[in-house]
Amino acid sequence: MIPKKLWKKIISSSKGPPRVSIIEILASSLGGFLGIALVALIHQFYFAPKGLLFLIAPFGASAVLIYGAPKSPLAQPRNLIGGHILSALSGVIAYKLFASFPWAACAMAVSLALFLMHLTRTLHPPGGATAPLFILGDEKLHNLGLLYPLFPVASGLLPILLIAIIVNNLFPKRSYPEYWW
Repeated sequence: MIPKKLWKKIISSSKGPPRVSIIEILASSLGGFLGIALVALIHQFYFAPKGLLFLIAPFGASAVLIYGAPKSPLAQPRNLIGGHILSALSGVIAYKLFASFPWAACAMAVSLALFLMHLTRTLHPPGGATAPLFILGDEKLHNLGLLYPLFPVASGLLPILLIAIIVNNLFPKRSYPEYWW
């Protein structure tokens, strides 16, 4: 039996957030399209033919934050860049320590990423996916080692951030970033 106090917390009496305007929806969608399109184009025509990775799945989740919720502390440049880089580093460290036990390496990578992001005030939820991505990747990715946080992670984020700065400031009621550091 669930205690009454706990049950009240679980069912919550708060209402969901209000719907955003059609302009906000269009601005978010445009930013997401342009940001990911730019990185995907660079990936497809320059890096993929060389067998290199430039676009990683967690960038899609970052796009939702920086284009869909540009005022969120989790979407600011320090969080976007710092969160992904620290998470990528966590993935590399965890892989080096627990490569024989991928389940433990993934758990350690996410745990260490959370610890470091909180410690440095760079919490960015998509970073939680960047950490185990390294562990679950192929040999080519593993061979990058400590380069992984810089390439593809940091370098792939720069075009996404550039588009966020441009698109989010094109619309009258939007601005980005709220702060850099």
